[in-house]
Amino acid sequence: MLILPASSDSIKQAAAIIRSGGTVAHATETCYGLACDLRNLDAVKKLFAIKQRPLHQPVSGLFSSVDEAKKWVIWNDRAGELGKQYLPGPLTLILPIRSDAPSKLFPIPESVILSVVEGQKQTLGVRISSHPLAMSLAIACGFPISTTSANIHGQPNPYSVKDLLMQFGDKADQPDLILDSGILPQNPPSTVIDCTKGELQTARKGDIAI
Repeated sequence: MLILPASSDSIKQAAAIIRSGGTVAHATETCYGLACDLRNLDAVKKLFAIKQRPLHQPVSGLFSSVDEAKKWVIWNDRAGELGKQYLPGPLTLILPIRSDAPSKLFPIPESVILSVVEGQKQTLGVRISSHPLAMSLAIACGFPISTTSANIHGQPNPYSVKDLLMQFGDKADQPDLILDSGILPQNPPSTVIDCTKGELQTARKGDIAI
């Protein structure tokens, strides 16, 4: 597990690691998150193993802008209204994945995807972070990367490299790289809004009250 101070050079290195199927822990406006290539099934499986995350709980996708997200998800009017008001920021919008997306995405491992009722649209939580490092990493990658708290399932969210090392330091499955942005403010997770149904539904409460 490599640790580098956050910089333009280390962001380029992080993007290369993600592009090659690796995982990177990095700062967001909520806590340290864990990124991998959402198009790469093996990378997603690795991420789930690192987090010890239940296979039925999808991770969200991090994008550099609303325009980039629209290439991958169906951006409806409700999402448009919320996006104009709160994005970039600590808000996750659940939207249907486009049938004509540039490639397949794996918010959960394929074995679970195949068990979904045929004809049901797969969805993705969309994040556009207001943290400059997360934004720079999304731009450097140029494709959807995962965004999920960089903690072992059921353990506290990490707000420093020390927190990350306490959880992963002795584990066989670890992030390949940590971008060290110092100690982050202990902000709550993002608000999660499901925009796929007739009415907006709050799936998780955060600082943004819808």
